[in-house]
Amino acid sequence: MTQDDRKTALITGAAQGIGLETARLFAERGHRVAIADLDGELAAERARELGPDHLGLACNVTDETAAQAAIDAAVAHLGRLDIAINNAGIGDTNAPTLEQSGDHFRNVIDVHLGGTFLVSRMAAAAMQAAGRGGAIVNFASIAGLTGLPRRNAYGAAKAGIIAMTRSMGAEWGALGIRVNAVAPGYVRTALVEKLIADGLLDPATIIARTPLARMLEPREIAEAVYFLASPAASAITGTVLSVDGGWTAFGAAGTPSGDPSAAGNS
Repeated sequence: MTQDDRKTALITGAAQGIGLETARLFAERGHRVAIADLDGELAAERARELGPDHLGLACNVTDETAAQAAIDAAVAHLGRLDIAINNAGIGDTNAPTLEQSGDHFRNVIDVHLGGTFLVSRMAAAAMQAAGRGGAIVNFASIAGLTGLPRRNAYGAAKAGIIAMTRSMGAEWGALGIRVNAVAPGYVRTALVEKLIADGLLDPATIIARTPLARMLEPREIAEAVYFLASPAASAITGTVLSVDGGWTAFGAAGTPSGDPSAAGNS
């Protein structure tokens, strides 16, 4: 396979966290990767770390002009666009609902849901023009599948992404463009580690509530994304894959193990 035949992947919000781990995995497995991030300098640095075949781009996914420019640059520099991964997002407030502002709510919706819409639409247009089909993988969350108190904007955005994933998957299937989503649970990213260190997140409670009895690693989410974007998932579209250690599957009182001592920690 020549360099021009290698598949390419555009990953938003990939200068750090799960996005960066996903970029590394795709690069390791022979893909040419475009890292698109609000921090363009860091995106370029991360791309250089991956090697000379990769690209770093500044991109605000809520800005139509900027998002289109990132798609165009990826196609121009890498020669094609086979995969688009919508990972870009921002954190939500943990304030009581009565203290949440409309501006914050709209901003979270715009970044997560609006950004996913724009990049998906533009990526699909590029894929359709090339006539090779492609794969789009969106980032949902357990927040879009369950009720997480105080996480109104984040949960609403992720639920919207789930609905949009199904709609786009159904619409673009005949074009050979598959659209799926992953719904991660609690993952040990640098952000989560900081929340734990600041006392804003209790890992013992999360672990007791999770059937696999542990938090997840970024690489595990990246593997799920890779699967959905790969030929191994050629018959899958419009689907949401929960990668949460069993979190959404467990609906009983207490803890999955039934250990009363574990319940006391939650």
